[in-house]
Amino acid sequence: MAFLLRRLVFYMAAFIAAATINFFLPRLMPGDPVQIMFSSAGTELPPESLQALKLTFGFVDGPLWQQYLTYLGSIFTGDLGRSIKYFPLPVTSVLGHALVWTVGLMGTATIVSFALGTFLGIVAAWRRGSKFDVIVSVGAIFATSVPAVVTSLIVLFIFGFTLGWFPNGYAADPSLDPAFSLQYIGSLAYHGILPMVTLCTVLIGGFTVTMRNNMINLLGEDYIVMARAKGLSDRHVMLWYAARNALLPTVSSLAIAIGTILGGSLVTEVVYNYPGLGNILYQAILARDYPVIQGQLLIMTATMLIANFIVDVSYVLLDPRLKGA
Repeated sequence: MAFLLRRLVFYMAAFIAAATINFFLPRLMPGDPVQIMFSSAGTELPPESLQALKLTFGFVDGPLWQQYLTYLGSIFTGDLGRSIKYFPLPVTSVLGHALVWTVGLMGTATIVSFALGTFLGIVAAWRRGSKFDVIVSVGAIFATSVPAVVTSLIVLFIFGFTLGWFPNGYAADPSLDPAFSLQYIGSLAYHGILPMVTLCTVLIGGFTVTMRNNMINLLGEDYIVMARAKGLSDRHVMLWYAARNALLPTVSSLAIAIGTILGGSLVTEVVYNYPGLGNILYQAILARDYPVIQGQLLIMTATMLIANFIVDVSYVLLDPRLKGA
């Protein structure tokens, strides 16, 4: 319990540090950053939005420490200001709508990639030196080396444009109204296949290589030799003696993958015109919508920290020795 409490305090301090950097960044800009952003928006913003923009960045009347506390208070109450591009919508509304699409797409892709990559890594390590090991290892390294944008374009060109098996964009058929119907859910699944295949291809190589290397390092340990000498089956030794102990570093990789869900999908979502956080971030950068950019930065930071905390809890469950740490 003491270990988890220390980690919780550490992550809270890390989040406050990220929010502090977010607070000071606009103040390091030359001149009045709010006036610059307001002027750059041209006629897209009404005059009354100037005060809302000031509140977004904590530019309120009073000394700096008071502005800082006001800014922290607005963050912890979920008030991230209003979007410039989608004015007068609040940033939480813009990001919340996109978050559902990104979590659905990237979350599913991450779970599938982790399960499949870990399994392939276990079997490849157990059969190291075989044809299966060579094919899986080379394929995993190749998939990891190819940039996501290249993979996205290749998959889209082959299966979308050339063969015409799947749609080239959108999360669902634009002619359908969102509803909990089989037709709409089927359209979601049909439109999500190509982005899902792309993301799984990008993610699976890292999990496979990590699990394979961890397993090989453990296969020479005395307790593995002892388990074999006791006459236990290969399957039992592979899964319960080797794979279980090799899983901890792979869980860390999973935490990093979960943390990058909200930002790492930018390329894939832009290529497939998918309405997720990556696409919203790209549009916000083009429009210089700083409140949305800063809001997404905070969400990405919070997600990364929460994912790492969950991994710390998993460590305690997988390695009981940490309970006394």
